[in-house]
Amino acid sequence: MRQNIVALLDWLAAPERMKLRLFLEGNLIGVLTGFVIAAFRYLLVLSEEALPRLYAWLAAASPVWTTAWCAVLAAIGYVLYRIVRHEPMTSGSGIPQIEGILAGEMQMNWARVLAWKFIGAVLGIGAGLSLGREGPSVQLGACLGQGVGRMARRAPGEDRYLLTAGAGAGLAAAFNAPLAGVIFCLEELTKDFSPLVLMGAVAACVTATTVVQQFFGLAPVFHMGDVPVVETGSFFLLLVLLGLFVGFVSLAFNRSLTFSLDTFAHLKLPAWSKPMLPLFVSVAFGFALPQVLGGGSPLVDSLVVCDYGLTMLCVLFAAKFLFLMVCFGSGVPGGIFLPMLVLGALAGAIFARLAALAGVLPDGLAVDCMVFGMAAYFACVVKSPITGTVLIMEMTGSFAHMLPLILVSMTAYLVSELTGGRPVYEMLLSRSLAIRDRARARIRAGSRGRRA
Repeated sequence: MRQNIVALLDWLAAPERMKLRLFLEGNLIGVLTGFVIAAFRYLLVLSEEALPRLYAWLAAASPVWTTAWCAVLAAIGYVLYRIVRHEPMTSGSGIPQIEGILAGEMQMNWARVLAWKFIGAVLGIGAGLSLGREGPSVQLGACLGQGVGRMARRAPGEDRYLLTAGAGAGLAAAFNAPLAGVIFCLEELTKDFSPLVLMGAVAACVTATTVVQQFFGLAPVFHMGDVPVVETGSFFLLLVLLGLFVGFVSLAFNRSLTFSLDTFAHLKLPAWSKPMLPLFVSVAFGFALPQVLGGGSPLVDSLVVCDYGLTMLCVLFAAKFLFLMVCFGSGVPGGIFLPMLVLGALAGAIFARLAALAGVLPDGLAVDCMVFGMAAYFACVVKSPITGTVLIMEMTGSFAHMLPLILVSMTAYLVSELTGGRPVYEMLLSRSLAIRDRARARIRAGSRGRRA
């Protein structure tokens, strides 16, 4: 038996069978990623359901309990500080780190990052921080992909394919969107439509989604209800205006992220206290505007069933935007992927209100503007319009809207392109590498000074 297994492994190790090997290993990565992300999603869903009830109870209870909850949040903030200090690769989204590894600029201890990223993201997002699970899910999947490659002792080139497949599987499992996971690998991570990338990514994304569906079912992440089909020709000008509106609204996103990161870096506060700031801010929002807590999936669902006025929509957009910047600037584990889509849905809802007041939007099409707004915001900020289009189709179940989604996404993408916008993850990676290079230069200068 052992001889047969050894013979099979030797047969698979042949260079001409690399695609088959990537397919088989991709399936293994998909299974592992599916189970990890299912547990990750389950814990965060529990927190999404519990937090509104907690703050409703605290509002009616003695202030002593609010003080106790603030003490719990302070403890969580200190734990997050220790996690990021112990393993800096767990900070933030995780997607720029994966791109840095693929570019040969960063390295990752996959087992350590896997454990601490999972714990840190559950604690931070579960406590109410306005961060998404999708960036951490991508990094968790990438850790598993790299782990499989390292344990199988694959060559560095093949190891990169497995890491990419794991990253795509993480996105697919987080959003229940296997095709978007594959396109994300090709368009955003590698920017290479290689059949070798495709082989591992397809296997991992499909398998991971299949595993997650055993726990969460086939329902899309966002429950948009009945989304009317829009004839692109009849609403061409309105769709272009929607793309322009969301594109210009989203231009502030990247600059605000950089400003927030720089502000936190220069705050004259102990490093251990900085993660506590957004957690304490979450208490105020928990009482005043609980819709902005967490990633934001319930908020998008509520836009469909609640008749928010224009003023309230603007308040929700501003609060979600500012709270996201405060949370991400602190450097705690958590992504911007889902909050970015929530902002796009809110921008689409605001546009729908304005268009309805102007008398140019027929009744019942506000939900279309929300769906298209998510794709447009993603396309402008990430500058991956195809990924955004496919992702929103899978997340909302609106597969009949490909043409208007592409039109709105490309319009928003052009707004970013013509105004000199950079892809957000590329921007964050460049910032991290610049900080690293400056730190290395200071160390070298200090060493030369001591020798002199």
